[in-house]
Amino acid sequence: MVQNKKALIASAVILIICMSLYFPYPNHQMIFNRMTFMSFPISDQDGYNVLAIIGSFLFIFAIVLLVKGISKYHVWTVIIVLFAYSLLPLGLVTLYQETLANGIAAISYDGKGTCDFEEESNDLVNGECNLLITNHSGDPVTFEVEFLDTFFPEEDLRLTSLMNEGGPYKITIEPNRKKSVRLKELLDLSGIPNHITGGGSMEVHFKIMDGDEERVM
Repeated sequence: MVQNKKALIASAVILIICMSLYFPYPNHQMIFNRMTFMSFPISDQDGYNVLAIIGSFLFIFAIVLLVKGISKYHVWTVIIVLFAYSLLPLGLVTLYQETLANGIAAISYDGKGTCDFEEESNDLVNGECNLLITNHSGDPVTFEVEFLDTFFPEEDLRLTSLMNEGGPYKITIEPNRKKSVRLKELLDLSGIPNHITGGGSMEVHFKIMDGDEERVM
């Protein structure tokens, strides 16, 4: 089945390099992406990403080398490699968090959190966010949360980050526990021009901080 051993080795090395370019740990690197190819954010809020474009070409080149390196089962091999390439990073992160990680390094987030805002009165808005956060370590972990806005292509508009006006938020997750976190605040937005009076956001992102350590989720 092996037709060209050197091509297979080169393909494996390039795929590992590609995977490491935007590895999803310790920070989520895809929150501002507008166009993606595999794990590469081709464009984001700053425009086209040169490194991601180079990585995409390297990935395609690695697949070409893979096909050249084997004598048969080309389609099935490529499909298996694509699945492995997509799933392996998350598997490695989970393995690390459940065995060696501690502190905020052991915290994971399902990425499906929501925030909703409803006007109470002039400049007062009720904000509520619901997040599902997991502590994979055997010790309780305490951290602060700072909400982040994703990119709005047409206007400079704050939404999720408005929750920070009611912060800081300190959260403790017990050992080896998945916790549904609900944060609800009456926000005074009088100092924020052109603020929203209502709305909602799905798949919210935030930063967690513990002293000098921080991660983007």
